[in-house]
Amino acid sequence: MTVDALAGAAYIVAALLFILSLAGLSRHESARAGVVYGIVGMAIALASTLALTIADAWGGSGALLGLSLLGAAVLVGAAIGLWRARVVKMTGMPELIALLHSFVGLAAVLVGWNGHLAHAAIPPQLVDIHNAEVFIGIFIGGVTFTGSIVAYLKLAAKISSRPLMLPGKNLLNVLALVAFLVFTVWFVIDQQLWLLIAVTLLSFALGWHLVASIGGGDMPVVVSMLNSYSGWAAAAAGFLLNNDLLIVTGALVGSSGAYLSYIMCKAMNRSFISVIAGGFGIVASASGDEDYGEHRETNAEAAADLLSHAKTVVITPGYGMAVAQAQYPVADLVARLRERGVDVRFGIHPVAGRLPGHMNVLLAEAKVPYDIVLGMEEINDDLASTSVVLVIGANDTVNPAAAEDPGSPIAGMPVLRVWEAENVIVFKRSMAAGYAGVQNPLFFRENTRMLFGDAKERVEDIIRAL
Repeated sequence: MTVDALAGAAYIVAALLFILSLAGLSRHESARAGVVYGIVGMAIALASTLALTIADAWGGSGALLGLSLLGAAVLVGAAIGLWRARVVKMTGMPELIALLHSFVGLAAVLVGWNGHLAHAAIPPQLVDIHNAEVFIGIFIGGVTFTGSIVAYLKLAAKISSRPLMLPGKNLLNVLALVAFLVFTVWFVIDQQLWLLIAVTLLSFALGWHLVASIGGGDMPVVVSMLNSYSGWAAAAAGFLLNNDLLIVTGALVGSSGAYLSYIMCKAMNRSFISVIAGGFGIVASASGDEDYGEHRETNAEAAADLLSHAKTVVITPGYGMAVAQAQYPVADLVARLRERGVDVRFGIHPVAGRLPGHMNVLLAEAKVPYDIVLGMEEINDDLASTSVVLVIGANDTVNPAAAEDPGSPIAGMPVLRVWEAENVIVFKRSMAAGYAGVQNPLFFRENTRMLFGDAKERVEDIIRAL
């Protein structure tokens, strides 16, 4: 059997493992197996590609240099990947993912440029198709690259999370797409180098503007959308490199990322087209300086007393719990309350944290039973009959303005209706607005008490008081 045949068979196995990985990652119970499938599939893909490259280059001029460069690139990439995976915190995972998407986009741009420079090896009957692939691949990769960089900067709070509102921003996006279509046809007819330079710069500018125009409240959808873009960029690179596995893998990532973005848009009452078009038609976020009256504070002892007499408790975590690494004392608190006969459950908003499943991963890490971790749709109707709701680090996902204020920037976004509970205790460091830049009237409700400070320390204080 030839090396090409073996590599083709290995690619099929790797593709099946990637599909199993996506299926496994769809549920808590099978998520670990899904990760293992993905790792094994990627290892097979890399080994097969390396073997195929060695076979193709064996005996050719410059083969040793080429293989040495390839090996060095794999080793450097693996070393950086292992290092970042070891040191990244769970709170920094969304930023890391956005940054990794940018690498995929940049790789697609470089592959596109290489495809143009190596066009002499293309059969004459396929030249036009090849040139179109080069141009489209560079454009998708460029948008993914700079868009992911902006997402990283927003998630890491290195730039403002507010949407960029340039005059005529929607017209600028449309003109950029029209220019891309015109340049693509032009390049297929006449392969001028300046057209490649122009589309590269155009894609960089469009990617930056698209994501910069989207507010921080929609950033979880943007990360998922960029994941989809990176998949299509990889698929475009696969066509240029004539690599079937890269095409299949890119299509899997692109389609699953697009579907996830659509589901998240429904969960946030956002238009899918609006988000992928750079927040088409949105307005700037509210200033967050509305006067809702005075808030009321509480302490750990009072909170412990309230919890000890409660029949039902619902905990709604958010990004603040991840920042404080409070999942472990929260799990301890849950265990102690359940020992006392209190019915304790979690209510997880679809976009709690910075990524879908962010809170679920944290709670699973702390060994919280899966059966008491419920989604927003499963828990919302029970909140009105709940004795106490603990809002730990959540803000925008429990904001009643989304349901009650048509003029709010998050109006219509489905939220956890925690204000319907008998008592609400909000764990927060300050009265600052949430990530979307919108003040939360929940903090000023009659049945709400604010418990200020580090969430981990405050939960530990409650445990001691209990």
